[in-house]
Amino acid sequence: MKTLDSSAKGAYLIAVTPFADDGSLDLASTDRMVDFYLEKGATGLTILGIMGEAPKLTAEESRIFVRQVLARVNGRVPVIVGASAPGFAPMRELTESVMELGASGVMVAPPSTVRTDDQIVAYFDMVNETLGPEVPWCLQDHPVATGVQMSASVILRVLKNSPTCVMLKHEDNPGLAKLSAIRAAGERGDAPRVSILTGNGGGLFLPEELTRGADGAMTGFAYPEMMVDVVKAHAAGDVERAHDIFDAYLPLARYEQQPGVGLAVRKHLMLKRGVIASEAVRKPGPKLSAADVADIERLVARQTRRLQEIGRSGKA
Repeated sequence: MKTLDSSAKGAYLIAVTPFADDGSLDLASTDRMVDFYLEKGATGLTILGIMGEAPKLTAEESRIFVRQVLARVNGRVPVIVGASAPGFAPMRELTESVMELGASGVMVAPPSTVRTDDQIVAYFDMVNETLGPEVPWCLQDHPVATGVQMSASVILRVLKNSPTCVMLKHEDNPGLAKLSAIRAAGERGDAPRVSILTGNGGGLFLPEELTRGADGAMTGFAYPEMMVDVVKAHAAGDVERAHDIFDAYLPLARYEQQPGVGLAVRKHLMLKRGVIASEAVRKPGPKLSAADVADIERLVARQTRRLQEIGRSGKA
């Protein structure tokens, strides 16, 4: 497995965790899901993230799931594992376990308990100590989920202190000016130049973020080919084509990003696409109503027509 480094780019797709109807891990669907992401052109995968329901898994389930994904990927693309934890002991234990299994690196977000700039910097100094000098890691900046606001200047302080932090997952919103500032600092040599991959709710600002200097996307959507194709078109210099592709998927991507119900929407669509066998979200979790399903069907039909209009297949 390739070790994560600051040259990472493309589309790192955030995977869901498939469950059976009874809430148990579905490893057969996990294999199909990995195949699906790779067939759609994933540059890398990120597992046990916020949309991967990581807090609902036991430590043993986490290891089983990671082992299954890594075995199926079989070194074809890098795999990043979410390692955020309430304490440093479980963070170290999970990190050591997944790196031994062949993960490329881990991702860490700040806990909700850190508030001041100095507290944030001190926390990530302890992350560096916990992970050690051999484990590359990704800094996750996702204030909506963590409640922690990290300014560009704070992130640059963290990067200067963290030689093994090789990637920033940028998910602040609004965050375009922040992204520009971090990228400019790296280009000037004021801070290490790290890979910047963007999330922001299914990539809702992906074309603009790529124009501001992002190296790619790290997010999830039931149609991951959107991220793959937008990143490819933008990298090829066809910015208008990137926007056209993005616009065709935007209504459904927006719908999937509703707080609370979004994961249920994504799993429903992945079930319909034949990727997973059940749309189950582990409890506590939402269930879709008949009205929700009707909305989704309408949006998928409109998306299919629009993709055909711009010369794309629009097939499931």
